[in-house]
Amino acid sequence: MVKIGLLSDTHGYWDEKYLHYFAECDEIWHVGDIGSMEVVEKLSAFKPLRAVYGNIDGQDIRRLYPQTLRFKVGGAEVLMKHIGGYPGKYDPSIAGSIFTRPPKLFISGHSHILKVKYDKTLDMLHINPGAAGKYGFHKVRTLVRFVIDEGNFKDLEVIELAD
Repeated sequence: MVKIGLLSDTHGYWDEKYLHYFAECDEIWHVGDIGSMEVVEKLSAFKPLRAVYGNIDGQDIRRLYPQTLRFKVGGAEVLMKHIGGYPGKYDPSIAGSIFTRPPKLFISGHSHILKVKYDKTLDMLHINPGAAGKYGFHKVRTLVRFVIDEGNFKDLEVIELAD
């Protein structure tokens, strides 16, 4: 059983609440538009960090993290990409990978819109954690926590960050 803290689109904004809400997590996953090495350093010093870079991330972050990340954890295969779309409208840059070998969980960011949707066709869960930073049009900053247990996803929580 692995407890995951998931966030996206911090755009360089650091909030101490990330540490509070992810204290019980085993790993933190950042799905791009990290925005600064400060965010990388603080998150990775706190917990193991898996991340992908987003379209606003500079070379310093792109040297550390890939554009697409596929891995297994807790008995589930996971695929992460910042610009990925969602069920019914996957981004062309990742659709081939998804349809050829669907993971159990596909995570994307970029839209700043929190979305958790199950793709029945591919037997795959999709999560977009929304945006945890302050830059962008979103009105509510969000994080997601969930558990992966023997390939199953459970105890998913959406956390709204008040200012």
